[in-house]
Amino acid sequence: MASSKLQLPADDSVLLLVTHSNLSTFAADIRVSQQTTVEALKDKLWRKTGTAVASMRLQLRDDTGVNLADLDDDAAPLAAYGPYNGCRIHVLDLDPSSLTSGGWLEDTSLVDKYKMSDEAYDKLHTNFRKFKEKMTPKTPTSESEDNKQQLEKHMEELCSKIKVGDRCEVEPGAKRGTVKFVGRAEALGRGFWVGVQYDEPLGKHDGMVKGIRFFECPQGHGAIVRPKKVKVGDYPERDPFEEEEI
Repeated sequence: MASSKLQLPADDSVLLLVTHSNLSTFAADIRVSQQTTVEALKDKLWRKTGTAVASMRLQLRDDTGVNLADLDDDAAPLAAYGPYNGCRIHVLDLDPSSLTSGGWLEDTSLVDKYKMSDEAYDKLHTNFRKFKEKMTPKTPTSESEDNKQQLEKHMEELCSKIKVGDRCEVEPGAKRGTVKFVGRAEALGRGFWVGVQYDEPLGKHDGMVKGIRFFECPQGHGAIVRPKKVKVGDYPERDPFEEEEI
């Protein structure tokens, strides 16, 4: 089949695609002289695929995967099988205990991984965890979060005693008015709020804040405040003509 007198041009190399029977994701292009023997080609492919030469069988296939020839003569030059650019050299690994079998070279989940214990990691003079703790700005502690939750609970208790329609007085300034809204308003901030319509134009809006309508009242008579600033009770509307001093 092979002929030592085979005449070949000076540049007789061909570009071939290499695939492997056990490595579904493996594919490599190689350029090889057609004067290269099958044995020498196997040695080259052993270095690329990890399949031992003694366990390797080569097939020449076309670009669709159809087998054209078995490269079964180690002493024969590649030219004896008539390869051309774009052909495929398919490596068959005949060793059932080969490193390439079972997906070991492709699926990293099959490999046992070393994991250092937290205790051993913390004993290192320097590590990423220590660096991160040093560089990361301090965040609110769980204690401060507990304080916020307690404050929110306190506001909720205060709001339980305030109802829409109640007369009230708002500090600072003892501004009198009527409760128009009680509840959460996340757009304004965490916790609970009380909306008030003042008797006089001492407010900032008409019950709409940040595009959200919480209640309705004349422009300049509305305010939304924290419940601790609100006292409900018998707070009649003041007589604007009442003299404070005679």
